[in-house]
Amino acid sequence: MSAVHLKITGPIAVLTLDNAPKLNALTPDMLCALESHCDALDQNADVRVILLTADHPKAFCVGADITAWADLPAAQFARSWVRGGHRIFDRLARLCKPTIAVLNGHAFGGGLELAAACDLRVMAPNARIALPEASVGIVPGWSGTQRLHRLLPEPVLKEMVLFGRQLGADRAQQLGFVAEVSEDPMAVALTIAESTAQLSPRATEISKYMIHAGAGEDSAALIETMGGGLIADTDDKAEGVAAFVAKRKPDFSGQS
Repeated sequence: MSAVHLKITGPIAVLTLDNAPKLNALTPDMLCALESHCDALDQNADVRVILLTADHPKAFCVGADITAWADLPAAQFARSWVRGGHRIFDRLARLCKPTIAVLNGHAFGGGLELAAACDLRVMAPNARIALPEASVGIVPGWSGTQRLHRLLPEPVLKEMVLFGRQLGADRAQQLGFVAEVSEDPMAVALTIAESTAQLSPRATEISKYMIHAGAGEDSAALIETMGGGLIADTDDKAEGVAAFVAKRKPDFSGQS
């Protein structure tokens, strides 16, 4: 059965897509598991870095499992499949911890959109990326025309979406979409993760929020998140809560 496995070793968590017979095409069960793992990892203070990889030597993820959505009525396809998947990919993108996509093989359609939701990507030299949705009569639905528009130049994105062209690892790196190309992308990703785990977790978290806010990734919530974190550590907050509990008027004079 298809699955997304989670393994935690010290400060590093590894999420592994496991649907090898279908080249790790995403099923409803896999999407639900991914969302559940993201919720758990966000609350796990021991985890500092998250890697996303796949259990197949040639395919990271070739997109969504067509059999899961082919027969859905139009309204259900739009509301449940597209919006639901979008919500889950956004959940991955907005994790408070740094994330690395390990592209051991091809990332097509939803698989590329999944990789784009991570903070950094490492790619095998023979892997390719593509957005082939038009070949089966649909359009990118899990941020392929939106988040990827911020990560790739518009002419390149049009080349992929409108003309069906694939990008190899070297070109993806030249465009800045991929950080490194390696015969052993997992080893490179683990080295990066081990180094990242030595950094200040709060500094990396807040830095990620700031970068995402600047890029328009959930900026309204991030501004209030950072403001909430700032005010929560003040004497004013402590006094306000204490006064509420004691049912008295708060005294904010002299608070800092």
